[in-house]
Amino acid sequence: MARRRYQHGQVFLRGKRPPVWVGRWREDVLMSDGEVRRVRKSEVLGTRKDYPTKRLALRALEDRLSPINDPTYKAMPTIAFRDFADKWQKVVLAQHDPSTQKADRSRLRVHLIPVLGDTQLKDFNVQLLQSFVARSNASPKSIRNMVALLRMMWNSAKAWGYVKHDPFDGLVLPRLEEKEQPMWTMEQVQEIIDAAEKPFDLCFWLMWETGIRRGEVCALDVRHVRLDDAAIVIRFSRSGSTIKPTKSRKPRVFSLSPQLIAALRAHVQGRGPDEPLFLSGEGKRLHPDNFAKRVLKPIVDKLGLEGGFHAMRHGNATTLDGLNTPFKVRQARLGHVDPNTTLQYTHLISEDDRRVSAQLGDLMTSRKKQSAPVILDPIGLNKEERQVVGLP
Repeated sequence: MARRRYQHGQVFLRGKRPPVWVGRWREDVLMSDGEVRRVRKSEVLGTRKDYPTKRLALRALEDRLSPINDPTYKAMPTIAFRDFADKWQKVVLAQHDPSTQKADRSRLRVHLIPVLGDTQLKDFNVQLLQSFVARSNASPKSIRNMVALLRMMWNSAKAWGYVKHDPFDGLVLPRLEEKEQPMWTMEQVQEIIDAAEKPFDLCFWLMWETGIRRGEVCALDVRHVRLDDAAIVIRFSRSGSTIKPTKSRKPRVFSLSPQLIAALRAHVQGRGPDEPLFLSGEGKRLHPDNFAKRVLKPIVDKLGLEGGFHAMRHGNATTLDGLNTPFKVRQARLGHVDPNTTLQYTHLISEDDRRVSAQLGDLMTSRKKQSAPVILDPIGLNKEERQVVGLP
């Protein structure tokens, strides 16, 4: 079908509270059977407050029609979000890590497809997405994760020729209020180690000293401990039943204390290099979820502590900061790609901060001493004046 003449479209007011400008035009759409059909389209451009006059509303519509009026414009294929999501999961999501696949499939199945499934991709706009955000009863963090997933899917939709526009421009997301992450002190970790059975006490010791993740400790083999070099190599992480490379995709190598090396030497004596470093009570490789629920949680509950393995990592980061460990060393040991993440793991009040608060306290107390009221005795003389005149 030949492209028709340049379109100006139409605009009109609709509604009263508040009145909104609606744009209307015609657009060629490539159907699933390969036929190009011309359909009538309409879209809310904004409120009357946004565009006080019809001329301004027409200008907004002109921007919306610019891709259609472009000489190179071609009818784009149409597809419902439900069908696109099914195709995207098979082709793109299948290439991601198993843990990512599980979380994204759940977001699509529970939240996105039930609401947006029947909507054509070409009809996605910021108003539609803003309504989805406003009506969702999920937490702010979950909503942000869903929008991030939609953005990732939209990149594929653009690359596959389904869409050209950006429906996320101007989208307002709920404020994310981060909760304070629990942090265990060295003394609290020592209590956990003392309360743990063997070999979990050694496992907790290793995790606290190195700051490694629970999935990483579950993926350790005997060969990853270099006894002669007093070092450990972190290459893999376990998620569910899958062992995969770590988040940074690079091995991390750092030293261990002589005391920990001595304990590990006794632990691995007579064992093969490919055996798991730590085993469960059933003699199998540790599972991250079971390790947290069946081993750590009962100890934490007994001691009356809050948090989990992440509190141990935060404690490690805070202790390293208190030891004036170079930032690059802290970042490497924790395995953070983004240095800002490492900063969020530090809960220590710096010595500079303590010194400033002490100085402020000195200023306040000295000011109070200077301005202390003089208490007079019954005859109107203070203590010094009474001494001058010889009174007791």
